[in-house]
Amino acid sequence: MKQIRTSGILLHPTSFPGPDGIGDLGPQAYAWIDFLESSGCTIWQTLPLGPTGYGDSPYQCFSACAGNPLLVSPTLLLDEGYLSPEDFYDRPAFPLHQVDFGPAIEWKQKIMSRAYQNFTAKGGLQTPEYITFCEENARWLNDFALFMAIKNDNGGVAWQYWPEGLKKRDKKAINAFSVANSAEINFYKFLQFYFFKQWNNLMNYAHEKGIKIVGDIPIFVSMDSSDVWSNPDLFYLDGEGNPTVVAGVPPDYFSPTGQLWGNPLYNYDYIKKDNYKYFINKFSHLLNLYDVLRIDHFRGFDSYYAIPHGSPDATGGKWVKGPGIELFNEIKKSLGDVNIVVEDLGFLTDSVRNLLKETGFPGMKVMEFAFNAYDKGNTEYLPHTYPENSVAYLGTHDNDTFMGWINSIRKEDRDYAIEYLKLKEPSEYYKEALQVLYNSKSNLVVVQFQDILGTGSIGRINAPATLSEMNWSYRLLPYELDDNAKTFLKNLTVHSNRG
Repeated sequence: MKQIRTSGILLHPTSFPGPDGIGDLGPQAYAWIDFLESSGCTIWQTLPLGPTGYGDSPYQCFSACAGNPLLVSPTLLLDEGYLSPEDFYDRPAFPLHQVDFGPAIEWKQKIMSRAYQNFTAKGGLQTPEYITFCEENARWLNDFALFMAIKNDNGGVAWQYWPEGLKKRDKKAINAFSVANSAEINFYKFLQFYFFKQWNNLMNYAHEKGIKIVGDIPIFVSMDSSDVWSNPDLFYLDGEGNPTVVAGVPPDYFSPTGQLWGNPLYNYDYIKKDNYKYFINKFSHLLNLYDVLRIDHFRGFDSYYAIPHGSPDATGGKWVKGPGIELFNEIKKSLGDVNIVVEDLGFLTDSVRNLLKETGFPGMKVMEFAFNAYDKGNTEYLPHTYPENSVAYLGTHDNDTFMGWINSIRKEDRDYAIEYLKLKEPSEYYKEALQVLYNSKSNLVVVQFQDILGTGSIGRINAPATLSEMNWSYRLLPYELDDNAKTFLKNLTVHSNRG
C-alpha cells in the first residue's frame, strides 16, 4: 500500500438501515458514502461480500468469486422498472436493529424472483450488457449458477449429498439437469449480474467522493461451495468428496478448545503445478472489486493448522508448512504490485514474521489485545509501539466493541488500560481511547462504526467459535448517522492529521 497517513471505518453492507430486512447496495449505501466523505474519512472496509451459507457468516460462502444476492437492492430495481410498487405489497415488517436472517432471506428470494420474471419478460437476458457480463465472468459464473440451481433442486443440502451423477459432475447428468433447469440457472446469473452492477456503481460513487474500499478475502473456502464441487483436485478430499483434514486454529484467546472451522484445506502440491493459477485468478477478480485486499488469517500461507476430519474440536490438529513467499512472488509476477493488508494475528512464529517482512504488506495491530496486567509491556499491541507500516484497530469484527470490552474484562486489566490510555470519564472511554489510537504512528487506522458511537456489546458483530443468532446481525438505526457522529469522527480525523 502507498504509505500515507489516513483512516477509515469498518462496516459491512448488511448493517445499513433499510426496509427489506437486511442492509443492501441501495440508497442507504450511498448515504453511507456521503457520511464518510463529510466526516473526512477516505477508507471504507467491508467484510467478505460473498453469498453466505450455514450460519450466515461472510467467511463461509458458496463461492469465492460470487457476490451476495441478499445485498442486491430492490429499490434500485424499482428505479430501473424491473419492480413495481405493487410488488412490495407483502413485504414484512422487519426489526430495525438487527438482521433476522430467516425472514429476510425468504423475502429477498421472493422479491428477486419477481424482478427476474420482469427482467426476462422485457428481454433482459438478450441485452448486450447482460451477455457481456456472463461471458466475461464465465470462468466462475457458470459453475456457481449451476451449483446453486442443483442445491436448490435438492432442498439446499450440501453437494456431498446430491445424486451421484450431479455430485461427481458426470457430463450426462450435468447436461440433462442444465437443459431441464435453464431458467433456474439463469436466475442465479441474473442475481450476480445485478450484484456486480450495483456494487460497481457504488464503488464508482465512492471513488468520486475520494473514498477507497478495503475488501476482505477469507484464506479458505467453504466445503459446501462451487469452488470445491467444481475443483475437487485443489483440496484434500477422499473419493466421496469428503475432506480428509479441515481448517481451524488451536486453543487461543478466543477459545480454550480452539476453533474448528471445517473448511477443506488446499492441496498446495497440486495447485503449484500451474504456478498457483487458482489464487492468481481469485486475487485478480477480487482486486477488481476493491481498492485494497485484506487477507484474513495470513499466517495460514506460512503454515496452516490441519485437523483430522471428524474431530470434535481443534485440539488434535497439527501445523503444516504452507506455500510461503513463493505464492506471493507468483501473484506479483502476474498482477504486479497489489494493494494488500494482512491479518497477522494469533500465534505468530519467526517464520510468519519473516514472511510478512518479505512481502512488505502492512500487518494489523489491535489495541484490545494489549492489556494484560500480569505481563505489562510484553506485547506489540500497545499503541506507542505501532510501526508506520501497519493498520491499527481498537478491535476487529471478531472482538467486542470497545465499551463492551472495557466493561467486561478483569478488573486488573481494566485498571491497566485506564492508566495507560489515561481514561477519565467512564461514559466517554471510547472517545479517549480512539484519540490514542488515531495519534499512533500507524499509517492506517480502521475502527468499527459501533466504536464511533460508543455502542456496548449489543453492537458486537461476531463472537468466534459460537453459532449465536446475534452473529453478523448488527444493523445501524437510521438516526445514528447524525451530525454528532459526523462531527466527532471529523475531529478525530483532522486532529490526528488523517484527513
